[in-house]
Amino acid sequence: MAGKRKSKATDLSRKIYREETINNMQAKIDLLGYRDSYDAVDFLNIRVFTSLTLFFVLIYLFDSGYLLAPICTFLYYVFLPKFTIDRKISRRREKLDSEAMYFFEVLTLSLESGRSLKNALEVTSKNIDSELSIEVRKALDDMKYGKTLNEALEDLKKRIPSDTINNIILNAQQSNIFGNSIIETMYNQIDYIRDKKIMETKAKISKIPIKVSVISVIFFIPLMLLMILAPVLIDYLGGI
Repeated sequence: MAGKRKSKATDLSRKIYREETINNMQAKIDLLGYRDSYDAVDFLNIRVFTSLTLFFVLIYLFDSGYLLAPICTFLYYVFLPKFTIDRKISRRREKLDSEAMYFFEVLTLSLESGRSLKNALEVTSKNIDSELSIEVRKALDDMKYGKTLNEALEDLKKRIPSDTINNIILNAQQSNIFGNSIIETMYNQIDYIRDKKIMETKAKISKIPIKVSVISVIFFIPLMLLMILAPVLIDYLGGI
């Protein structure tokens, strides 16, 4: 009975929201990974409900609520996905990118030992404890329920927010379809990931002098001026 009520509520929500809106939101939520993914319709409903709640609370609590409530509610409604979803996706992308090189190095060594792509993925994901390994294991589990390797890899790409990793997965799919060797391509991709990490590290290092300069201007220079001018101020105040 409860399942039927939930189904009716979902059907009603799908009439309220455009199918494109639901699909776009679901695609974004899926990038959080299968463990943290949830239904887009539920998120959209919660966003509307909490926005309305915020609107009426602001009107009730503040004298200027009729002016404040529409502005705050609009900002909350627009920026809620950015704070609850986009930021998590960004952090997850950085984490996956940091794990990618080691994972694919081990995968390439497994392929060089003569294993098939599926067996190499199984061995690699079982022996490496990482977010990427968890997603690969989920893709391999999907194959137990009737999906082909290419279908499982296609679903895997939908849960990975990293273009670098998805490009490697795409190469693996093409290799599986056409039967060509993927090892050389994997080494090229690993070199690309390594070069990318070096460039990102250099970019972070280049920003350090700027950050130090800003900190110096904000904290150290006023402190030095205070130390220099303190005797003058003391003499001046003493004379008064």
